[in-house]
Amino acid sequence: MQAPAPGVELAPIVSAERKMKILLVDDTPENLVSLEAALSGMGEELVFAHSGTEALRCLLQDDFAAILLDVRMPDMDGFEIAELIRSRPRSKQVPIVFLTAYPSEEHLFRGYDLGAIDFLFKPLVPGVLRSKVAALVELSRVNAKLKEQTAALRHQAEVLQKAEEKLRSLLEAAPDAMIVMNREGRIILVNAEAENLFGYAREDLIENELGMLLPERCHAWHLEHRRNFFSEAGVRLMRVGFELYGRRKDGTEFPVEISQSPLETEEGTLVCSAIRDISERKRAEEEIRHLAAQLEERVQERTEQLSRSNEELQQLAYLASHDLQEPLRTASIYAQLLAKRYRGRLDGEADQYIGVIVDSATRLQTLINSLLDFSCVDARGTDSFSRTSCDVALEDALRNVRTLIEESQAVITSNPLPRIIGDPLQLVRLFQNLVVNSIRYRSEEVPRIQIAVQARGSEWLFSVRDNGIGIEPQYAEKVFGLFKRVQPRDRSSGTGMGLAICRRVVGRHGGSIWVESALGKGATFCFTLPRND
Repeated sequence: MQAPAPGVELAPIVSAERKMKILLVDDTPENLVSLEAALSGMGEELVFAHSGTEALRCLLQDDFAAILLDVRMPDMDGFEIAELIRSRPRSKQVPIVFLTAYPSEEHLFRGYDLGAIDFLFKPLVPGVLRSKVAALVELSRVNAKLKEQTAALRHQAEVLQKAEEKLRSLLEAAPDAMIVMNREGRIILVNAEAENLFGYAREDLIENELGMLLPERCHAWHLEHRRNFFSEAGVRLMRVGFELYGRRKDGTEFPVEISQSPLETEEGTLVCSAIRDISERKRAEEEIRHLAAQLEERVQERTEQLSRSNEELQQLAYLASHDLQEPLRTASIYAQLLAKRYRGRLDGEADQYIGVIVDSATRLQTLINSLLDFSCVDARGTDSFSRTSCDVALEDALRNVRTLIEESQAVITSNPLPRIIGDPLQLVRLFQNLVVNSIRYRSEEVPRIQIAVQARGSEWLFSVRDNGIGIEPQYAEKVFGLFKRVQPRDRSSGTGMGLAICRRVVGRHGGSIWVESALGKGATFCFTLPRND
């Protein structure tokens, strides 16, 4: 296979037309002038030598298409010069034409024996001379072209050989089994990893169908895939990571992952396939699926257990709180009657004790109601959800705490709020708890509360901003826990459950709630609700 590696360019075969050199050797200047006159119209380059020594010097410097050599010269005759010319490999094939004014059979035999092409007899006929020299020049030019083309082809062969060696080296260095096949699906190149993976020797794979490495049930798929890969529409695009099954020499099957890419060569488009054994990965995936199924089953069991436990706790909290209501109400009523009827008639400590009883009963009543509210947040089903106006929910919340607002002279402003799908009662409680929280934890200034909303992707972002005492950052998360307060009890009569209820309401609606605040800088309670409009 001759497949140039990426980045390898083959040298073009070129032949530039150039003037050919003709060597004219004669010791008589007049003869050289005659030769020049006869040959000057050919457009070739004429080189003159007046002796054998000068001719040999010219041959050391240049290559010639033909040599016109006078036989009779004083220092060295033409035959001696021809013999020296033929003894040098570089000039051995140069055509030699002898020129003589004394024809003899001895000269002819000796000249042809020395490799002469022809004999021309003086006086020379210019037309005949030009015709013979032109034929020799053309022959030399053809030979030069053939040499150039031969050199270029040799260079191309070397480049292709190096490219093939490079390709083989790359294939051998690959961590996966590498198989190159042609359009007919025959294997033309493999690496050592392919031998190891499939158990075949290299010579058993070369020139055989790729289908021998696939289970029989995959042969039809392979043929269709190969047709699509080489089709005009599909074509020659890399395919990465599709899974199939391979078959070893011993008949065992195993899962493989194949990536294919086209390889353009002088022989046409080939397909280079990288094949990886994914048996371990498949076993790991199966184990992960098995573990995931077990985990899902355990999670489901745990979820059901937690759900039952949560329902039982809600029922317990509801029943406990409900059952506490009646005896607490009775104790509170009698404590109030006792305070009203005997105030001033007993000593001062008795009035103080009665006041503590009344105050504690009232606080306990409020706490039980808050516990009931908290336990009932998740008890209401989704059938309680409906399209609700947040403006209306806020108005109802402010109406519920009108007395607190008037006593504190709080200033509450709001932007227009959206309509959402939610539980109307719980949305009222959400706004009510946040407003009450802002009023209770007010500073020395008149409470100012701003309620705003903005769209953020698929949800609404609400904010309740106040100018109260603020919250230290380390308490930003703790304030949403049960029974958590940021101030001692004598500062506020809250139960520490208002924000916990807010978090539970927001969570039930699919949102989240947090606070942004700093001590003495007020607080902004933010929460999100889905934009299900």
